Amino acid sequence: MTAPDIWADPTREFTVEDMENMPDDEFRYELGDGMLIASPAPSNLHQFAVLRLAIVLDTACPSDFEVIIEVGMNINRFQHRVPDVAVVRESPTDTFFLVRPPVLAVEVASPRTRLYDKRRKKDVYEGFGIPAYWIVEPDRDKPKLLVFELRGGRYQEVARVAGDEAFQAELPFPVTVTPSALVQACR
Repeated sequence: MTAPDIWADPTREFTVEDMENMPDDEFRYELGDGMLIASPAPSNLHQFAVLRLAIVLDTACPSDFEVIIEVGMNINRFQHRVPDVAVVRESPTDTFFLVRPPVLAVEVASPRTRLYDKRRKKDVYEGFGIPAYWIVEPDRDKPKLLVFELRGGRYQEVARVAGDEAFQAELPFPVTVTPSALVQACR
């Protein structure tokens, strides 16, 4: 595999147009203010939480919504993000990447991304107008779910649950999420 031509110039800002030509490898590529961000493959615990949350959401999902894992979103020319789970209204197959905000974006935080997810990604998603943003912290002993909703154009924390506590979501649709269920091994 060879590196894309755009990688030859280290001073060049990346754009969302460049994202369509990223290699199909084990990395997840995002853009932060024109800077390419490559994330390595996530841990097994992270993947457990992503899959189980997607199943919970998909089971409760009304027919006018879609649940998607790792969908690319073009936020502006120099911002491209890939939430772990998203809920959208439009069909995700009519464009290469989303260009309108999903109704929910979820990040499953790892120890190395937890602060970034709580600060920078939260600011970016808020500015993009995503109505609900959830952060799952998939700790095996005490998993957590933080829930933010847009109120007056700003995210406000509306819930914080841990372990066996259940969160009863209304946005984007009624669904119950229990953090401990997201990290339990299949039986």
